[in-house]
Amino acid sequence: MRSAPVRTAHHGNEAGAGSIIAVALLAAILALATLALSLSLALATKQMVASAADAAAIAAADARAGAVSGSPCDRALQVATAAGVQLVRCSSDGLVMTVRMERRILGIAVAATSTAGPPEW
Repeated sequence: MRSAPVRTAHHGNEAGAGSIIAVALLAAILALATLALSLSLALATKQMVASAADAAAIAAADARAGAVSGSPCDRALQVATAAGVQLVRCSSDGLVMTVRMERRILGIAVAATSTAGPPEW
């Protein structure tokens, strides 16, 4: 006895539907990877700017206290230049120095402020 041929229902033209889903999935993965990379770059830049601000504040406070020669804000500017950041503000309150550094990354300003002074401060 022969079996009857199996017939499948044909629901329109679905050829290529899997390709569209694959392309959409790939685009979503690419977007998430770009977002993760941008976020990690911003966080690394924030840490670098904060470290530069700390070093500049200490250098400025040392100059203000007379431990090293030069103008406090000139010392802070030297540190900023070496770190590749911009010195936005440098101010003093007695022997205490406060500096603000900034660097632009992906069109966004990443800034940090740091204060340093003598140990008894």
